[in-house]
Amino acid sequence: MIIEAAVTAFITFFVILDPPGTAAVFAAMTRNVADHHRRHMARRATLLAAIMLFAFAFIGEGLLRILGISLPAFRVAGGVLLFLLAADMVFARQSGLRSTTPVEDAETAAREDITVFPLAFPLIAGPGAMTSVVLMMGAAAGDYQRQAVVLAMLAVVMALLLGMLLAAGRVLRVLGLTGAHVVGRVLGIILAALAAQFVIDGLKGALPGLVG
Repeated sequence: MIIEAAVTAFITFFVILDPPGTAAVFAAMTRNVADHHRRHMARRATLLAAIMLFAFAFIGEGLLRILGISLPAFRVAGGVLLFLLAADMVFARQSGLRSTTPVEDAETAAREDITVFPLAFPLIAGPGAMTSVVLMMGAAAGDYQRQAVVLAMLAVVMALLLGMLLAAGRVLRVLGLTGAHVVGRVLGIILAALAAQFVIDGLKGALPGLVG
């Protein structure tokens, strides 16, 4: 049970955070930046994103209760959001879910430090990542061991992401933009299936008599 929870959490976070794809994008955005400054931005952005995601893991469900939103409703909404993200990944298109808009790209090009925006948010700790954290922690509600496993897998994937960001130049040379898109498409298919499962679980919780 714990191993299954660990595998599910790892795959979910790896697919959402997409370390190879994020590293390729980061390398392209910082191609004219000195290596030591690029590494500094990578470390700071990963730390900021980790703080945001771990904070959301602990307060996300409580915030939903304050707003009067049930966890099944959030599962359905989150599943739909993640499915849209999966479609973006499969078709290699940008909609703003985990990428920046053209206006934001223009703003990024005019600044040298992209640590907070758009690297930490929305490239790393975007809506999809925050939604996944809340859903995974909600699914393990009451089981502190499973919740610890979810947090541990998030930490592992964040560490992998940091490693790839620090080696962003080499990742881009190995994968290339085309290779990064291929990896993203494969991960997008997996994410689509996970999103569908979130929606099914949410409907079961909201309509137990109709969805068995």
